[in-house]
Amino acid sequence: MRGRRIKSRSRNHRERSREQRGVTVAGTLGSVPAAALLPALRARFGALVRELSKFGVVGTIAFAIDLIIFNVLLHTGAESLLAKTGSTVVATTVAFIGNRFWTWRHREHSHMAKQYTMFFLLNGVGLAIGLSCLALSHYGLGAIWPEFQTPLADNISGQLVGTAVGTLFRFWSYRRFVFGDAVVPEPAPPATPEAPAPQAGASAPQSAEPAAPRTVPRM
Repeated sequence: MRGRRIKSRSRNHRERSREQRGVTVAGTLGSVPAAALLPALRARFGALVRELSKFGVVGTIAFAIDLIIFNVLLHTGAESLLAKTGSTVVATTVAFIGNRFWTWRHREHSHMAKQYTMFFLLNGVGLAIGLSCLALSHYGLGAIWPEFQTPLADNISGQLVGTAVGTLFRFWSYRRFVFGDAVVPEPAPPATPEAPAPQAGASAPQSAEPAAPRTVPRM
């Protein structure tokens, strides 16, 4: 009985210490107090919005460069596929530089050639996603409903839906596989309040023990 009582007391002591540290029994919250979860989520969401905004700016610039170079090469007499290949390579390189040194400059970076190769391949996957949306609409649904084979339907499925889905895939894949993990400093532990220093002139606290009686020498 005494051993069971000691084990029960030690178990209660461990549970109270977990509650004081803000840790669940399964350890899902780690050592982060519950009051710090909301600011951490807000900071993470703000960082995600900033990354998405920068990614959109870089993508818009790369799209404009692709369009300009493609049309310039066409007017100089270049073959269509060669012109598109050249404009795509230049636009992809500009997008890679912008995302590496601006959008995700705060992340860990490995070898640049490896990152560029992965970036280029994932960009091709994003392009294939956009073409798949166009093919599904034009040839799949268009075989049943001819309205999906009109230029308006092709623009909606290819330029709007396909571009949106492909852009979301590019953002997720670049962030996940190309530019590594974010370098986030560890949150500093909350400072423990210090005891106030005694004011000048204040008398030191006296001991609660009574002073020993003085012995009087005998005459």
